[in-house]
Amino acid sequence: MRPALFRTRITELLGIRHPILAGGMGPKVSDARYVAAVVNAGGMGFIVGAGYPDPVEFRAQLVQCRELTEGKPFGVNLYISRQEGGVDRVKRQIDIVMEEGVACVETAGASPEAVVPLLRQAGIKVLHKVPAVRYALSAARLGVDGVIIVGNDCGGHPGIYGISSMVQAAHAAQVIDLPIVIGGGIGSGRQLAAVLAMGADAVLMGTRMLVSEELWIHRAAKELVVRGDGTESVVVKKAIRDHHRVFRNASAEAALALDDAKVTDFEQYRPHVMGTLAHQAYVSGDTRTGMLDYGPAAVFADAVESAEAIFDRFIDDACAAGDRLGSLRAAA
Repeated sequence: MRPALFRTRITELLGIRHPILAGGMGPKVSDARYVAAVVNAGGMGFIVGAGYPDPVEFRAQLVQCRELTEGKPFGVNLYISRQEGGVDRVKRQIDIVMEEGVACVETAGASPEAVVPLLRQAGIKVLHKVPAVRYALSAARLGVDGVIIVGNDCGGHPGIYGISSMVQAAHAAQVIDLPIVIGGGIGSGRQLAAVLAMGADAVLMGTRMLVSEELWIHRAAKELVVRGDGTESVVVKKAIRDHHRVFRNASAEAALALDDAKVTDFEQYRPHVMGTLAHQAYVSGDTRTGMLDYGPAAVFADAVESAEAIFDRFIDDACAAGDRLGSLRAAA
């Protein structure tokens, strides 16, 4: 287990050893066991609240994670739906989050304006995740503790603008005076070194962590990522402006055909994008159907291994990159 070799505003804010966050992945993918493994490896992970609409089950996940981390801080992902009742559903989970002593939340989706005061009053750190710097500026004005900005390579929802993580990392540091986390296509320590050099404070990984031993998903789904070189991802649902980067399978092909036909009726997409299909794929290992979040960072996921082993390799790689940068400096 690597010691703390980088100190940033994020490591200080969250009380973690490494400037590495593992973003919430799909309903029930980021569960208590996986998040605890990430936390114990020195990073910060987030149980996905949307995966546990039953309050008893949700609370049980938080209790289990706290036990597995032996009291170390861990996080919860709260997706704020734009549909009617979305904020109220999140507020009900916030009550449990506060009661169970969760340290921080990763908010995403609609504006967190309605929930930031509740969370801050309870002493819970708020990191709002957005797909563009312009949205991060809006979140900063709401009083969040930090922002997570994901670029176009993000597996999942990269937003509609298609701006790269490299551009966002450099730009965000110029205009935002808050702790900044950069995600989207991140899978190597060299990228962490680059992000820190550009002024950000941590990285967020998703696809790279799909090969974690502690994830409950079927081994076949993990081996699919190991075999991948990153070119298997595709962005679907562009016609309805709900860009989603996923693994290119039969469901993705069906959605692409609808995009090509410029179909804007969501009901025609629904049979191909239902969350139950993705869950079934992860349970069975049959990845031919389902919207499976998947980005080009799969190219770095070359083995199924523990979260700690992934982090250790990541930190070693970042240190080597930092050493190389230092060796390139011209003598005064």
